[in-house]
Amino acid sequence: MFTGLIQAVGDVLSIERGADSAIFEFRVTDFLGDTKIGDSIAVNGACLTAISKTAETFEVDVMVQTLALTALDSLKVGSRVNLELAAKVSDRLGGHIVQGHVDGVGEVSGIELGAKWQRMDFTIPSHLMKYLQPQGSVCVNGTSLTVGELDDKGNQISVWLIPETLRKTNLGELAIGAKVNIEVDVLAKYVERLMKRGDE
Repeated sequence: MFTGLIQAVGDVLSIERGADSAIFEFRVTDFLGDTKIGDSIAVNGACLTAISKTAETFEVDVMVQTLALTALDSLKVGSRVNLELAAKVSDRLGGHIVQGHVDGVGEVSGIELGAKWQRMDFTIPSHLMKYLQPQGSVCVNGTSLTVGELDDKGNQISVWLIPETLRKTNLGELAIGAKVNIEVDVLAKYVERLMKRGDE
């Protein structure tokens, strides 16, 4: 489990592509600490498992299903990525409950710069819109954000980013058309499942 509070921004050091999988190597400073091989690390919001590590690098295996369902396949050597280690039971839950199970790929559709904020619009898969509401939570590239506005007809959500979020994540580096990983609130999905199944 994760919180959606990004702890570091790293970059893609190498990509080794196979027929139906890939090995990604990432470089990041002052982040890996006491992590071990087998630990979960959220990369742009996708929960991945470290298969090797040094003081400043780690590698992950990415299977075909993950490549198909996330925006990780669009990464290139040098791409910047948001990183978060799995939450400890003793940690404060400052964001919201994030599983690292990406629900779909969205796209940056608008950017508006303010004096001390940045508005970003994302077009997301239509089937995910029902899980979102204004002032509710959404995870974009692993970052816990508050939904500011919804446009159901356009399948679009808008968020406002404060300088701290822009400084600590890769969101401020995104351009219109960039692909992003979207994870909706897991509680909304559980409620939907319970209501559908009822007492069957």
